Amino acid sequence: MSEVRPAPVPARPANAPPTGRVTTGAGVVPAGAAAGVVPPTTRPRAGAGDLLTRPTDVPPPAPANDLPPPASLPGPLCPALLDLPGPRYAPYPVGPRPLRGPLELYLTEVGAQDDRSLLRAQELLDAEERARARAFRRARDRDAYVIAHATLRALLSPLLGVPADELPLMREPCAGCGKPHGRPALRTSGVHFSLSHSGDLVLVALAGAPVGVDVEGVATVEAVRGAQCALHAAEVAELALLPARDRQAAFTRTWVRKEAYLKGLGTGLVRDPALDHVGTGPRPVSPSPEWVLRDVLVPAGYAAAVALRRE
Repeated sequence: MSEVRPAPVPARPANAPPTGRVTTGAGVVPAGAAAGVVPPTTRPRAGAGDLLTRPTDVPPPAPANDLPPPASLPGPLCPALLDLPGPRYAPYPVGPRPLRGPLELYLTEVGAQDDRSLLRAQELLDAEERARARAFRRARDRDAYVIAHATLRALLSPLLGVPADELPLMREPCAGCGKPHGRPALRTSGVHFSLSHSGDLVLVALAGAPVGVDVEGVATVEAVRGAQCALHAAEVAELALLPARDRQAAFTRTWVRKEAYLKGLGTGLVRDPALDHVGTGPRPVSPSPEWVLRDVLVPAGYAAAVALRRE
């Protein structure tokens, strides 16, 4: 897997402008270098509408099977910004600030964090999150959980103007049993978020409407064979037409689209993923006219997607 590493970030004031990088189809370029991106001194932090970069081998979205996306939401690909305010930075809130656009996407790598960052990240978690972290047997899985949840807190902090370790987070009722162990959410209204981590990557979405994200490492051959029952009949047929060498990537693409959509709905896998057709090809198919579904640019060896409900 080709790796993408942000350059070491020195300490900076909490209200300093973002200086991250964006992923593109060609790798990683400094923020502002991609077409249509505002210079870092004026660019909104991770506003997905400003960060569209479409590789030349990806065709433009076809309007035939989907409503036109909102003007400020790119398609079919959304780069995520490699510019995270913590756990490297102290959780001093600057704000509250409004969301800049309908969607903000952030990406980080667990392996890019040093021991000091990991220690600081643990300090941002609440008692329940620390207990969940301790339950992981493998250190890598534990570190990924800690970095993912500390990053989420550090991103939400300036939106609400609340210190990262004091955010009013809660667990929504489970869509299956109704008990309070569903997805994390804010007790206050107005900001929706979604969090996903897999392997070395953490992906976070912030939005003003229900949103879901998912990132996964490319599935194994065995996983593709064993998960056919979780695919829509049309997706099974599409995979069968592909050369064997292309099926793992296509299946992973399909799976992250499904998970992102189901997270956005709030059901997770309680809802049968085979019910919704999201497509296996390079262009996602929105399963509902009420939702926009887009792939997210991430490093090689992974696939990611975001689903955003139309307002």
